[in-house]
Amino acid sequence: MELSVKQRGEIISTFRYVQVNLMETLAAWVPTTPEMEVKLLFGEHIWDVAQHADALGKRTYELRLPLQHSLRPSDVSIGLLERLAQAHQTGQRIAGFYDVVLPLQEAQFRRYLDRTDSLMDAPTVRILDRILEDEARMIRGSQELRWRLPDVRPCDGEWLAEVAELGRGIEEFFLRKSEKAMAEVG
Repeated sequence: MELSVKQRGEIISTFRYVQVNLMETLAAWVPTTPEMEVKLLFGEHIWDVAQHADALGKRTYELRLPLQHSLRPSDVSIGLLERLAQAHQTGQRIAGFYDVVLPLQEAQFRRYLDRTDSLMDAPTVRILDRILEDEARMIRGSQELRWRLPDVRPCDGEWLAEVAELGRGIEEFFLRKSEKAMAEVG
């Protein structure tokens, strides 16, 4: 079943909410992260995520919603984002963001791309393709940093397992009424 304009708008608005949240989390971490190299990595990625949020926010307007519209995701998604934001150790921050949240987000974007009409929704497809390319680069950057700075590799295994478990509990970031109804019909 093809996604309606309303459904696409809700999903893109939720993706935007997540991007804004991730941008704010990275920005909050910069002053409290002791390693300069990690601060620089986060700083570069704040800019990337801000660009993603802006592109998604412009797309919401094209999908008949207010410009830069955001919709809060599911409570489980909020729990994951809040838990990530609470990370205090550099290793937790890097592992939670680059090893858990970005791959989870990639899966969400790919699921959306599989469900949308690439011709009718071409602008969204281009935006998500760009974000996927950027996030792959961001993950590679985090891996290179950890290789160069082995001291930032360690992460509390219990904390990471908790965050990963929260991520596994998220079927989709955007469990909206219209999505639930569509799932029941399809």
